[in-house]
Amino acid sequence: MTEFWLISAPGEKTCQQTWDKIMTATTRTNNLSTNNKFNIPDLKVGTLDVLVGLSDELAKLDAFVESVVKKVAQYMADVLEDSRDKVQENLLANGVDLVTYVTRFQWDMAKYPIKQSLKNISEIVSKHVSQIDNDLKARASAYNNLKGNLQNLERKNAGSLLTRSLADIVKKENFVLDSEYLITMLVVVPKTNYADWQHTYETLSEMVVPRSTNLLFEDQDSGLFTVTLFRKAIDDFRLKARENKFTVRDFQYNEEEMKADKEEMTRLSTDKKKQFGPLVRWLKVNFSEAFIAWIHIKALRVFVESVLRYGLPVNFQAMLLQPNKKNMKKLREVLNDLYKHLDSSAAAIIDVSLLLDVGYV
Repeated sequence: MTEFWLISAPGEKTCQQTWDKIMTATTRTNNLSTNNKFNIPDLKVGTLDVLVGLSDELAKLDAFVESVVKKVAQYMADVLEDSRDKVQENLLANGVDLVTYVTRFQWDMAKYPIKQSLKNISEIVSKHVSQIDNDLKARASAYNNLKGNLQNLERKNAGSLLTRSLADIVKKENFVLDSEYLITMLVVVPKTNYADWQHTYETLSEMVVPRSTNLLFEDQDSGLFTVTLFRKAIDDFRLKARENKFTVRDFQYNEEEMKADKEEMTRLSTDKKKQFGPLVRWLKVNFSEAFIAWIHIKALRVFVESVLRYGLPVNFQAMLLQPNKKNMKKLREVLNDLYKHLDSSAAAIIDVSLLLDVGYV
């Protein structure tokens, strides 16, 4: 887990002096944090009313974009299933790992032209990320339905003999078919009761065909046996079998149905494989897009809050601090001491809402 503090401090005579002051206080003498300049271009300031309104709107947009970033990351982990160890290598921003992107942040002039107003830039981000969110919902719904249907079929083929599909176990030659009087039934017998079954199945009811039982399949606990009897004895045989801890499976041999089940399994499995690659590529691209948008919203927030607190002309230094985990409390105290001479409205921005945590990946 990597945590950053995105802070803004009022400029001295130059922003470089502000930077040097922070570096001396937090890094050069006491190793409280690793620091990077956070470069924000000369954005259009606009009116005070617009800035005040944007302050609230950007806080909400920040939370929304973060939620979309996390949803895309989490869904990537869900889709990769058994390859979750590869999640990290798929969650990049602009082709680099997240820590590198954040610590070397450069404003994307092509996506977010700085000649636009702050309001317009925030609307561009909101519209773009909302589209990613909607697309994710649609793609996830389609893929989850496909995956769920496939899992249901797989469960049918992998459960106990009492419940699982028998399509891949039984064959046509195991049954007496098209007889007006005789029927072949399937019985699940616990392994511990095999001897009892062999000794008693012919006498469980009248009209059981002698020596008609065969073991077709075994799992860890039970075996699947056939037995042939007269149709009129079905109910009596089922009752007596249950009393002896043998379970008659409700099953009718239907070649077309079993073939359809196998074809459905093949189709779903093929469809899942076809959709997997494009879905992972979409998630990679749109995680990057959403994450980049999120950091630009952070930059917008720092800019707006700094202008509101420090006034005009624009003169502040934005910095990204990676705290030494053991010294977080001390770091905050040092930063507060540096700027305690300022009134509360102009103190250095160290707002919890601007903490950047990329630890969810």
